[in-house]
Amino acid sequence: MTSIPDVTLNNGVTMPQLGFGVFQVPDEETTAAVAGALRAGYRSIDTAAIYGNERGVGQALADSGIARDELFVTTKLWNSEQGYDSTLAAFDASLDRLGLDHVDLYLIHWPTPARDLYLDTWRALEKLYADGRTRAIGVSNFQPAHLERLLGAASVVPAVNQIELHPGLQQAELREFHARHGIVTEAWSPLAQGAVLKDDAVTAIAAEHGRTPAQVVLRWHLQIGNVVIPKSVTDARIRENADVFGFELSPQEIDALTALDRGMRTGPDPDTLN
Repeated sequence: MTSIPDVTLNNGVTMPQLGFGVFQVPDEETTAAVAGALRAGYRSIDTAAIYGNERGVGQALADSGIARDELFVTTKLWNSEQGYDSTLAAFDASLDRLGLDHVDLYLIHWPTPARDLYLDTWRALEKLYADGRTRAIGVSNFQPAHLERLLGAASVVPAVNQIELHPGLQQAELREFHARHGIVTEAWSPLAQGAVLKDDAVTAIAAEHGRTPAQVVLRWHLQIGNVVIPKSVTDARIRENADVFGFELSPQEIDALTALDRGMRTGPDPDTLN
């Protein structure tokens, strides 16, 4: 497999552009799935406290023998733990489950705007960052209004906003906001849970390149500049999702996939999830 390129975050830390997600993977299956991803060449692993599989991730990392500085580990703070002191305690618990002394990226999982705690929560993330316990801090599922408010109070600009993003939901306004403020766009549900893989444009491009529809969509993400974290528990699919560097989509093919945008969410609305 061709080596995975890095993106440089706004604090100079580098992050692999292709990572491995473990959303909805049971803890008892996570160690094997992450081990397979590491064998396939992934070095970025994305988990979260709410996934209930940080221990499985940590076990796979410990068993791998891969040097810590070659790995990029992301986890996320769950909504019920937002607030300054509770965030610091939740971070300690995540580190303990992962078996690590630091993470590479720590994210606020959702803005939960009705609870109105994300500014206090961000202050806690800034402390964790200042203390060197996480190499970068960011957010997940934040919309432009949430980011505007955060930036008005923050000392540190988020390095990443991890959002639902795929050809059916391209979030152009949000991506443009990120570009203006030096925030990396990271896509979760990059394949729309498979919903975009049967689109005629996707299947035609896949046939043209002798690739799978999933590989075409992941390639689209990479070429428009997204960080992407596909998930699978199947070794063959894990390897397939990593094999997206031996071909390139033409500008016309990029345009054909961009035309698929239809505001289709597979997950919750960040303005109403609390």
